[in-house]
Amino acid sequence: MSASKQFNAPLLPGTAPDGRAMTLGVMGGGQLGRMFVHAAQAMGYATAVLDPDPASPAGLVSHHHIQTGYTDAAGLAQLAACCAAITTEFENVPADALRTLAAQRRVAPAAAAVAIAQDRALEKAHFVRCGVACAPYAVIDTASALAQVTDDLLPGILKTARMGYDGKGQVRVQDRAALAAAWTSLGHVPCVLEKMLPLALECSVIVARGADGSMVNFPVQRNLHREGILAVTEVFEGNLPAALAAQAVAGARAVAQELDYVGVLCVEFFVLADGHLVVNEIAPRPHNSGHYTQNACDVSQFDLQVRTLAGLPLTPPRQHSPATMLNLLGDLWGLHGADSVPDWAAVLALPGTHLHLYGKQQARPGRKMGHLNVTGATPEQVRATALRAAEILGIAAF
Repeated sequence: MSASKQFNAPLLPGTAPDGRAMTLGVMGGGQLGRMFVHAAQAMGYATAVLDPDPASPAGLVSHHHIQTGYTDAAGLAQLAACCAAITTEFENVPADALRTLAAQRRVAPAAAAVAIAQDRALEKAHFVRCGVACAPYAVIDTASALAQVTDDLLPGILKTARMGYDGKGQVRVQDRAALAAAWTSLGHVPCVLEKMLPLALECSVIVARGADGSMVNFPVQRNLHREGILAVTEVFEGNLPAALAAQAVAGARAVAQELDYVGVLCVEFFVLADGHLVVNEIAPRPHNSGHYTQNACDVSQFDLQVRTLAGLPLTPPRQHSPATMLNLLGDLWGLHGADSVPDWAAVLALPGTHLHLYGKQQARPGRKMGHLNVTGATPEQVRATALRAAEILGIAAF
């Protein structure tokens, strides 16, 4: 079913004609689902979450929590019965589950788009179709394909085609022997080998596209990753050369357009040492690098996720304040003694700080527990405050 046919009329917030609250659903109960639920509820929608974890962050704050697996037929039927439209909060929700739901309800993004984001080989092929430059690569799914890898792709990074995120399922390889050993260590699963390129920095663009083809985007976000996990995002005018930012926006829009995408999409890019831009990957959902929009823009990425799902008008978002986002990982808990909690009072005493914790009950190293947005009148002021907050929290300077 095409997006235009599935989205026949806007789903308005409030009470539906049958007397029930208009309900929006989300597959996945993590922090992105939680923030979608908060945005939907603020607009007057009821919400439903499907996630097997009884303590899932989104399930804890939603009107309905369906505690089943993502392929459970009864759970999917229950979600479809109570919702007018359904989205997803992470890309590894089985695409077949989204197809099942789409036969009964409005679903955005569509299963076909999510399936491409779930497979690096399909994702790379999509970039090529869009004419958006990506790193030279080869698909390795057989011993024959491994043998045919050309030397100009080495050194490189071998990545599993599926289920990789936050740096998982990736191995750096220097030569052919290391490549063969890495493919064995990954279990001979289908992989993509990307040529290692000299990187200057990383950036991302978040776009929102409606079923009618209308599209808006947030400013280009400059990102810093540590050990494969986003650590810091800075967004202010002039954080990237204007021509480079325009190229990133154009590339992100082309990727969304070619997918006939409906929803919020993040497109991540690498800026090379020579100034060239290459696309890295897509996330068919709101993204960590867009969390600053909650406090620095007149609409957030989650507001736009609600609007695209409900078929409401998309207005170009306006960033009213320079912003820095600090990712808060579980490593921060216990830094100053067993079971210690970060000094939130000291952080919140700093001007322009906005704390967002996700309601997770257990802190673990590498686990995303929350984020801190810092806003202010000037980029210099914001950066100084963010660096002071990082110092208090024990986060490395940036």
